[in-house]
Amino acid sequence: MAANKKKKRRKAFWSNIKFKYRLTITNENTLEDIVTLRVSKLNGISVLLSVLTVLFLIASLIVAFTPLRNYLPGYMNSEIRAQVVENALRVDSLQQLVDRQNLYIMNIQDIFLGKIKTDTIHSIDSLTTVREDSLMERTQREAEFRKQYEETEKYNLTSIASRPEVDGLIFYRPTRGMISSPFNAEKRHFGTDIAANPGESVLATLDGTVILSTYTAETGYLIEVQHNQDFVSVYKHCGSLLKREGDTVKGGEAIALVGNSGQLTTGPHLHFELWHKGRAVNPELYIVF
Repeated sequence: MAANKKKKRRKAFWSNIKFKYRLTITNENTLEDIVTLRVSKLNGISVLLSVLTVLFLIASLIVAFTPLRNYLPGYMNSEIRAQVVENALRVDSLQQLVDRQNLYIMNIQDIFLGKIKTDTIHSIDSLTTVREDSLMERTQREAEFRKQYEETEKYNLTSIASRPEVDGLIFYRPTRGMISSPFNAEKRHFGTDIAANPGESVLATLDGTVILSTYTAETGYLIEVQHNQDFVSVYKHCGSLLKREGDTVKGGEAIALVGNSGQLTTGPHLHFELWHKGRAVNPELYIVF
C-alpha cells in the first residue's frame, strides 16, 4: 500500500509539472485571440535555466576580457609577484657584479703587497678562496675622518637630503607603458606622462584615501590620493574613474582606467604626479617605470 501511494504521488507530481496551460492574449474590443501559447511548468523551468546559463557565460566573458578582471582575488597579486621576481633577478645580477669587482680589487691588493707574483697565472676565484673580504674594514684614518665630519655636521641646519624619507613605503607603478614625457620642473611639467593602451588599469601607487575624484576641462577625469608621510599622488587624463572621494585604497589597487580625456592631451596616456609636503617631486626617483 505504501509503495502504491508513493507511486501515485510521483505520478501526480510529474503530471502537474508537465500539465500544459493555455495563455491567450485577446483583443478587448473584438474579443479576437491574438496570441495563444501552450506552456507547462517544465517549460518555464527549462527557459529559466537557459537564461541563467547565458547570463553566466556573458558575465564570465566580460570579467575575463575587460579591466574588471583586476578585481578578482589574486589577479593583481600574480602581477606583483612577477614584478618582485624581476626585481630580485636584477638585484642578484648586480650583487654578482659587485662580488666580481671586490675579488678583482682584492687580487690587485695581493699583487701590490707581494703575496702573489706577477708572473703566476691564477683565476680570480682561486685567489680569494676561503678569505674574508677586507675591503669593508674601517681604517684608523677613515674612522678619524668620519668622527670629525659627524661632529662638524651635527648642528648644520642647512643640510638637505636629496630625497624625502621613504622608509617603509613601497611604490607601485601606476600603469604599464612607456614614458613619453619625463618630469621637468623648469618647463612646469610637474609629472611623468606614460603612454599606455586605452582601458589599461591605473593603480594606486601607495595605500591611501581618495581626496579628489572629478572631471575638469583641461585634465579630463582626475583622481588624487592622500598617502602616509605627506605624499599625494595625482592621476590625470583618465578614461573613467573607479573610486570616489573618501574611498580607502590599497597600493596596487585599480582606481581608474587609462584614457584620453581633457583638452591638454596628445593621445591615450596617464599624467602621473607625485607631491611631497606640497612640493612636486620626480616620480622616477621613487618608481621604476
